[in-house]
Amino acid sequence: MLKFTQEHEWVRIEDGMATVGITQHAQERLGDLVFVELPEVGKSFAKGAPSAVVESVKAASEVYAPIGGEVIEANPAIVADPSLVNSDPMGAGWFFKLRLANPSEVDALMDEAAYKALLG
Repeated sequence: MLKFTQEHEWVRIEDGMATVGITQHAQERLGDLVFVELPEVGKSFAKGAPSAVVESVKAASEVYAPIGGEVIEANPAIVADPSLVNSDPMGAGWFFKLRLANPSEVDALMDEAAYKALLG
């Protein structure tokens, strides 16, 4: 199941785990990424908490946890090569994976149709 936030994060839910990244729209607005800082494995976040940082040639920006949970994996490939987020934001450019603290939080996220409507 794929869901989206108003802050332009995406979350893919599979078996009680959530893979998190930023959307195509977000990476286009940021421009070429030059730095990514990811959370440590084992760290827990509440829904909406700042969880990662991206820096581009234009600006630095926070990435927020779309749902609460514990980080079970971070993507070292995007730390080594932030351009992966630009080239494949919803694939190889994922940020981290969470074990869901409260699966019902997913219900408040947008589906793809609602996210596209948000973008206009």
